[in-house]
Amino acid sequence: METALYESIIFGPIHSRRLGISLGINLLPAEGKICSFNCIYCECGYNEERKGGKFPSREDVYKALEAKLVLLKQQGIEPNVFTFAGNGEPTLNPHFPQVIDDTIILRDKYFPNAKISVLSNSTQILKDSVFNALKKVDNNILKIDSAFIDTIKLIDDPNQPDYNIDRIVDRMAQFKGEVIVQTMILRGEHNGKVVDNSTDEQINALIKLYKLIAPKQVMIYSLDRPTPEDKLIKVEKPELQKIADRINAEGIFTTVS
Repeated sequence: METALYESIIFGPIHSRRLGISLGINLLPAEGKICSFNCIYCECGYNEERKGGKFPSREDVYKALEAKLVLLKQQGIEPNVFTFAGNGEPTLNPHFPQVIDDTIILRDKYFPNAKISVLSNSTQILKDSVFNALKKVDNNILKIDSAFIDTIKLIDDPNQPDYNIDRIVDRMAQFKGEVIVQTMILRGEHNGKVVDNSTDEQINALIKLYKLIAPKQVMIYSLDRPTPEDKLIKVEKPELQKIADRINAEGIFTTVS
């Protein structure tokens, strides 16, 4: 399937099925993708297909965001949320902590009722600077797609050889509940291997991790956009809801999107 990149620092606003009217902020290169995962379901494609470029500077992000907020004010459009997403992992931008501070200032100036969300694959939260920046945002949304390292390597393909899910979970727990966990549920095939993190074994193991993290919310979702692997299957909403009901029964607030 054909995937696509975001071609500017600011994009949207778009309607997000999880967050409402969302103004996107891309801290990755406009001409390429930089990510610490290489997910088989990424709408931006595989890392090796999208190599590039230069991170936008703190100053460039500030100018682009303020210009867009001024325009939205003039148009009478009020975003519900500013969402850091884009062409890869936003927390890889070396200016990420400073950009968060700037965004809070601009949000408070132009749209004080809007939330600030960060969609992250969690790989950088072991860095104190990233951890502390994420503590400042309204929606700290961190990914865990499986409790099993073999499944993580199959679905998410971390490019850190020392990636350790236990260390990530321990760090997530240090947010003291101020974290949302996001999990993609999917099936299919990749490189001749079966992909399925919807099984009882997978969900039970995820529930154990969720309990250790104690997040304020778990979001589960499935495919909605083109993916680089064309042998993936969307898990439909009724089945997702049954999975959410199981997780909710364990005392963990879970939503489906």
